[in-house]
Amino acid sequence: MTSSEASPSFRLAYVPGVTPTKWVRIWNERLPDVPLTLIPVSAAEACAVLRDGGADAGFLRLPVDRTDLAAIPLYTETTVVVVPKDHLITAFDEVTAEDLADEIVLHPLDETLEWEHRPGLPALERPATTADAIELVAAGVGLLVVPQSLARLHHRKDLTYRPVSDAPASRVALSWPQEETTDLVEDFIGIVRGRTVNSTRGRSQAPAPAQPKVKRPEAPATRRKPAGGKPGGKTAGKPVGKSGGKSPRSGSGGSGGSGGSKGSGRRGKPRRRS
Repeated sequence: MTSSEASPSFRLAYVPGVTPTKWVRIWNERLPDVPLTLIPVSAAEACAVLRDGGADAGFLRLPVDRTDLAAIPLYTETTVVVVPKDHLITAFDEVTAEDLADEIVLHPLDETLEWEHRPGLPALERPATTADAIELVAAGVGLLVVPQSLARLHHRKDLTYRPVSDAPASRVALSWPQEETTDLVEDFIGIVRGRTVNSTRGRSQAPAPAQPKVKRPEAPATRRKPAGGKPGGKTAGKPVGKSGGKSPRSGSGGSGGSGGSKGSGRRGKPRRRS
């Protein structure tokens, strides 16, 4: 990847039938400071626009010359035949190229399908564009085989379409000049490929700032138990204000406080009885 300065905007070309709305919305959410400019181009001029620097990347139809253009295939479209609503073909869910053998099939100059053998009978003149060919179908001049997205783009109330099961398919790709794979191009590739904002692929992201470590509160110190399994401390296990054991001022059989035995309050040795 070549590094280059970020341009003030990202220019995205797209051919008829491609709807880039979803990708543009994601771009605006992720890079709100970099405006994305849409550039509609015809299928015939799409590659030239990329080569001449008219767009940073573009949605176009394959094939492309990969000598100087990179391309990521995205999806394949169904091919359909556009017919008037009262045509016999509308009686079928789908048709084959052989079913069109006796019909005049229009081949506009901007056709995107690659035929080995074009179906149907050729018209006297080739329409300049797909839009012109649609008008001729509506006038009853002939039929038109196109990718389904183009049939929807040029929808008319008096026309409909049916799939052509064995017709060549049209593939849509994201393309850009290989020598101009900028950071913005990498960003858009990531969006198209469904990468998340935090994906490690594509454009490198600045490392997140280190979060300060939170110290856990220390556990309270465990009190040691005295030998013999008795609780420590002078008043451990006893109500406050009451002393346990013998009174320090009593004799061997006395107890402290009122209600004790006689003589519990005398000091010295007991008198000997005569």
